[in-house]
Amino acid sequence: MRNKKVLLSAALVVSAVSSALAQGNGLAGINDATNMVTSYFDPGTKLIYAIGAVVGLIGGIKVYNKFSSGDPDTSKTAASWFGACIFLIVSATVLRSFFL
Repeated sequence: MRNKKVLLSAALVVSAVSSALAQGNGLAGINDATNMVTSYFDPGTKLIYAIGAVVGLIGGIKVYNKFSSGDPDTSKTAASWFGACIFLIVSATVLRSFFL
């Protein structure tokens, strides 16, 4: 009976120590994942800015074509394209400031 108690106590101590040591590895993994995710924000922000520039150029060309053809809906089209560019820039900035 005494041997069973000693064996059970030893098993509990070993399991407590192993779970305590395993927590450090989990914390290191979370820190590594955080560093990996935050390292993607600079290239991602630059990519969003580049997409915003391309959208702005396409929008400018479309607005110019509508303006040249005398379409009365030019101001609405210009506002929508300009709004899309502003949204891309603001969303990239907000995401960057929120996560970093």
